[in-house]
Amino acid sequence: MPKAYVFTRSGGPEVEALVEQEAPTPGPGELLVAVRAAGVNPVDWKLRNGYTRPGSAPPQYPAVFGSEAAGVVEQVGPGVEGFEVGDAVFGNPLTGGYAEYTLMPVAVTAHKPEGLSFTDAAALPVAAATAYDGIRQLDPAPGSTLLINGAGGGVGVAAVQLARHFGVRVIGTSSAAKKDFVESLGAVHVPSGPGVVDRVRAVAPDGVDAVYDLVGGDALRAVAELLTDRKRLISAGGKPLAVELGGAAVVRARTAAVLDEVARLAVSGAFRAYVTQTYPLAEAAAALRAVESGHTRGKIVIEVAAA
Repeated sequence: MPKAYVFTRSGGPEVEALVEQEAPTPGPGELLVAVRAAGVNPVDWKLRNGYTRPGSAPPQYPAVFGSEAAGVVEQVGPGVEGFEVGDAVFGNPLTGGYAEYTLMPVAVTAHKPEGLSFTDAAALPVAAATAYDGIRQLDPAPGSTLLINGAGGGVGVAAVQLARHFGVRVIGTSSAAKKDFVESLGAVHVPSGPGVVDRVRAVAPDGVDAVYDLVGGDALRAVAELLTDRKRLISAGGKPLAVELGGAAVVRARTAAVLDEVARLAVSGAFRAYVTQTYPLAEAAAALRAVESGHTRGKIVIEVAAA
């Protein structure tokens, strides 16, 4: 019987379990995918804690963790075109990625390029695609200065690299422990925490042209002071607060076309997925704890099955 890592009700780690359950059946516009790898993201534990995405129904328990995955098509649902059994794909699963089998809607599923591993592909649909959507939303001019607030996490790592690829100067805030890592991505590192505004002004005396926030809360309030035009502020970490401050939430495209473009950029060398740690499905709890700690660098991926 196929295995999946689930949460059985709203709560903390005590509601998680590795269970056996039958593989789902694809409906119209869906693919049954044998999962090779699944990305781990903060939203995974937030959903377990009771968070519900805007416009989404509450979860049906047991609910499988995971918002991004890569694998091989096992079955094609009615009316599906452009995909065949045996195709290597990646995208946003409908029934959770921490599982040996999942359903993927074709609207948010793309073909995996040969030059991209399943592990790296599984790290793209949430973090890298969010980074891409935000950079495109801000559309910073080459030579301008972009502050990325929270540059050391999954979205931040991709956002720094993409902005640099498009010719933008990047200042990245993160903990002091991530200084070397953030600088290796091509950003000017500024330690986060009290006094961050003065430290940013010290390295950018002419100011910053835009802010891409991935942290929210007081950290977002602080860096918002750096902008005279708050319309140049977007956030994926504190969306309501960004709007309150005169900015906007990151607008997610959530399309296969964006996934195709992100994969193309990854294969071209424009950016790396920076998967810094992997876990087997049997150790999904440890992978989730690592992300829940808030101190990870880059991306963590669960390798469900051998490629």
